[in-house]
Amino acid sequence: MIEARRLHILRAVADHRTVTAAAAALYLTPSAVSQQLAALEQETGHRLVERSARGVRLTAAGDILLAHANAVLAQLERAESELAAYGSGAAGTVTVAAFATGIGLVVAPALTALARSAPGIQVRVQDAEGDASLRMVLDRQVDVAVAVEYRGAPRADDPRLTRLPLYAEPFDAVLPTGHRLAQAEQVAVADLAEDRWIGPYQGNPCHDVVVLACEYAGFQPRLEHSSDDFRAVVALASAAAGVALVPRSALRDVDLTGVVVRPVDGVVPTRRVFAAVRRGAEEHPLFRPVLAALQEAAAAQG
Repeated sequence: MIEARRLHILRAVADHRTVTAAAAALYLTPSAVSQQLAALEQETGHRLVERSARGVRLTAAGDILLAHANAVLAQLERAESELAAYGSGAAGTVTVAAFATGIGLVVAPALTALARSAPGIQVRVQDAEGDASLRMVLDRQVDVAVAVEYRGAPRADDPRLTRLPLYAEPFDAVLPTGHRLAQAEQVAVADLAEDRWIGPYQGNPCHDVVVLACEYAGFQPRLEHSSDDFRAVVALASAAAGVALVPRSALRDVDLTGVVVRPVDGVVPTRRVFAAVRRGAEEHPLFRPVLAALQEAAAAQG
């Protein structure tokens, strides 16, 4: 009999690529993870992982078991959801991981609505970038992620996750007031090819959006300054340190002294935001009202 707990460990190892990283995500020791993998191999009668200097990868047998593990774990989530519904599920705690502007735009309004419509649900919020929050959901560190599409993100049909679209927003060009294009009504990304750039660190989903927009325009941006805080990005632009592309919502309530903000001409880079839970958990009586409140808050933004 294969233990579901060991299937979860197998998936974490497949996701994180090393035993050490998987152990950290699961709050286990590396030796405990290795012991569980060995026990799983004994249960199945197959070698499931191969170790190398670069980390761990699944064998062909491991890939077969992982596909079944995703289905089994999703079904267990559904079972928990139905049992919780049977027991009413009217009260409990839901943990949501979201990036900073997503917290302001949809999570905080959702909390206000839930306080009226579902007072028994307590929501705990953790600030996490859009890529990190998905991993936190899969590792069961949080229940719901408010995440951003990025290069390498799990696909919409990923068997591990259920995704619900929230909103999409454009990036605007942020230029120093003395910039040669400051008086233009719109700014084409291609016209900024020779400029110095300010942007998020690599790994931040917004970094991917900026780089892909520049690549589409035919150049690689010369990123000389990096910050994941868009207030800092705008401040650097105001000091004429470079130009930037910033999500429109991130410019709300930001001091724009010393900069001009212009819409992008042509193909507009866009941040696409969605909520995600583990596959099978979307009908949990605690999660369902939170997801609905997030969608309603996003719809209210127009």
